[in-house]
This record gives sequence, C-alpha cells and structure tokens, in this order.
Amino acid sequence: MANLNKVFLIGNLTADPELRYIPGTGTAVADLRMAINRSWSSRDGERREEVLYIDVTVWDRMAENCCKYLKRGRPIHVEGYLKQETWESNGEKRSKIKVVADNVQFLDRGDRSGGESSGSGNEEGYGPPPPRSTSRFSSGSREVAPGGPAPRGPGGSYDGGGSPPARPARPAPPPPSHDDEGDDIPF
Repeated sequence: MANLNKVFLIGNLTADPELRYIPGTGTAVADLRMAINRSWSSRDGERREEVLYIDVTVWDRMAENCCKYLKRGRPIHVEGYLKQETWESNGEKRSKIKVVADNVQFLDRGDRSGGESSGSGNEEGYGPPPPRSTSRFSSGSREVAPGGPAPRGPGGSYDGGGSPPARPARPAPPPPSHDDEGDDIPF
C-alpha cells in the first residue's frame, strides 16, 4: 500500500510571519504559526472547542509573499506535508511535528469595512472566478495588481505581482451540449 503525507489546514495566524534567509544560498524561509479550532457537541449537548497550534514553514517566493501580505489574525489555507524535527535539549531528545507548505492561500476575513485588506477582492477562492481558458491545460500564471494577494503560478507557488488579467466584457457562452455522446464513450 502506498503512503500519503498530505495535509490541508484552514486557520488563523497567531503571530506575524517571520522571514529569514539561508546563509550562502539566500533562500527565503518564513515561519508561520497558526491556530485551528475544532468544535463539537458532547453527548450531553454541551458545546466544546479545542484549539490546535501548528508551526508552518514556507519557502522561496511564497515565503516572501506571506511576510509581505500576511499579519497576525489573518485566515489562511495551507496545503503541505508533515515533517518531524528532532533535537537535543539538556541531554533529552526532543521532537515536534510541523507542516511544510506547498501552497498557502490568503483567505478573506469577510469584513470589508475598510480594515486591513490585501487588495483585489478576488483572493484565492473568493470573488468571481478568473476567465476560463479555451485550452484544457493552462501554462500561464494568473497575476494581480501590486498590493493584492500573491498569485499562484503553474507549480502552485506564488510568483509575484503585475496587472490583473483582462476580464471579458460579456459573459462566456454556455458550454456545448453533450447530449449526442451516446455510444462514443471510449470505455
């Protein structure tokens, strides 16, 4: 049986991201700390809640963008994998599990009252969808205006600013009808 080490987390930052650079290579690394709440009702109907605190490591351009756009309290969605760190402290072996992010999405708080916002109104997963490509596979990356959320590139990483893609002036036509597929299905 194959193994799978993949996590998807949604929570709030408990501190501002901390950015550092690896000496010699100059690779950017950001440390994020997030809190994830879990609520449930006990058998007697009492509402219960627990909070889990998770350390997340983000690399390269995505790390720089997280530090540029994220602040304490901001909700995020993290996709990544678990990694165990081990060290020795006072002669005792210690370890902890953290998440290494493959992708970080900046989520909207939902409060559009003029408070802190990262800009475009179409943060990953929110607002109207971007225009669809006529090709089944897209090789380009989406871009947003400076000051907006960092766009995701083809590899899932955030790759910079720029100007937003042009939106069509009229709605896209409906997809073609597939009523005539019948026996043409290849399986």
